[in-house]
Amino acid sequence: MTTAVAPDTLHHYEPWGSALELMECRLPQVLLSGPAGTGKSRACLEKLHLMALANPGMRGLIVRKTRESLGSTALVTWREHVAKEALATGIMSFYGGSAEEPPQYRYANGSKVMIGGMDKPTKIMSSEYDVAYVQEAIELTTTDWENITTRLRNGKVSFQQLIADANPDMPSHWLKQHCDRGTARMVHCRHEDNPVLFNADGTMTVKGEAYMKLLDALTGVRKQRLRHGLWVSAEGVIYENFDPAIHLVDKFPIPDTWTRWWSVDFGYTNPFVLQCWAEDPDGRLYLYREIYKTKTLVEDHAKRILREVTACTVCCNSTAGSHDCYECDQCAKTWTEPRPRAIICDHDAEDRATLERHLGMSTAPAHKSVSDGIQAVNARYKAAGDGRARLFIFRGAVVERDEALDAAKKPCSTEEEIPGYVWDRGTTSQQLADKPPKEVPVKINDHGCDAKRYMVAEVDIGGRPRIRVM
Repeated sequence: MTTAVAPDTLHHYEPWGSALELMECRLPQVLLSGPAGTGKSRACLEKLHLMALANPGMRGLIVRKTRESLGSTALVTWREHVAKEALATGIMSFYGGSAEEPPQYRYANGSKVMIGGMDKPTKIMSSEYDVAYVQEAIELTTTDWENITTRLRNGKVSFQQLIADANPDMPSHWLKQHCDRGTARMVHCRHEDNPVLFNADGTMTVKGEAYMKLLDALTGVRKQRLRHGLWVSAEGVIYENFDPAIHLVDKFPIPDTWTRWWSVDFGYTNPFVLQCWAEDPDGRLYLYREIYKTKTLVEDHAKRILREVTACTVCCNSTAGSHDCYECDQCAKTWTEPRPRAIICDHDAEDRATLERHLGMSTAPAHKSVSDGIQAVNARYKAAGDGRARLFIFRGAVVERDEALDAAKKPCSTEEEIPGYVWDRGTTSQQLADKPPKEVPVKINDHGCDAKRYMVAEVDIGGRPRIRVM
């Protein structure tokens, strides 16, 4: 596809396979489903851009569960690959938004493409659109999806359409079932559909060879989903009751009256994990902040968490260019949220001592029994007597994604660990001896799940005696 956006300026994009099928599709709802790196987002954005150029006055929408997450994902592809020539020649321009309108890209022909997140839907849901593109649609709830469909009625294009992309998830996910019922069309994507990875004759590019080698090295459910594009659950998955539609929640202001806890699993080559938890008056736990990072010293982790929970209230007013209030003994810092009741840690004595010294707070050893800890977590994922679960994770809780883990296609947060957290079915020798395998998890990509287990065990099993005053 070659589009003229200005005299002597061309934008070239050649879709094939699933990308071409998307371009030709006119159905009301269509989902590009496939493994990582198949060019799903690029294809969706290219179609949105083409429709805006070809239909004066068209209104489009780029949306994700949170507006913040678009900045480092879809909008990078949009600016650097899809709309680069149009922006450079003035065919379109960016408008930062106002009290009445969301941020948007405005075209010379009167078309507009709005930007927003379903975490703050007021502005984007007050408009009407011809086409909406949802990135990572598995993050949305059915309510989010249906709310977007009700806004597709602008009438400037001969068809109104919701297009979306997603990496595969559990087969029971509402989006998969939505497509299985025929309400939306699922288009399956392959790596061969991405011209960055494969040439038109099917041979791999240099980038393709490196990327496919990386995906082929994955194991378990992550390989099934990210390499082969299958909607599968892990065999022997431990947290069978975990449902992203229920247990992943949008961020909300946490009352200062809620008890705070921190849990820690130490690591350097493997991720160091620090989780901040809030406990509501009914005993429900919310993981609202997480540090999940490799190749970083414990003292540097301590400094990072203190930056997250404190602020400079009386500055020394140093004019030094390198002045850092958090490193300055003359600046007065105060906590911006309640201090944790306890910091529950893995048992590494040296790392615990280092963490205590740099935080200026004591820590407590975790209840490390694996079996009863897992049972306690599983119990919290079930609905309680009031019909609600008792453990939740904030979307985007991780403070900063670890680039090395991300590049290696490894989990970058507790949320991403859970689907691949499975039971160890035993060694071949055990199976040949007809011995039952031990009920223990596979010790791979389990660092956040360990920290979560420490937290739940602390409050539900009890690491130390408690006295309740009546």
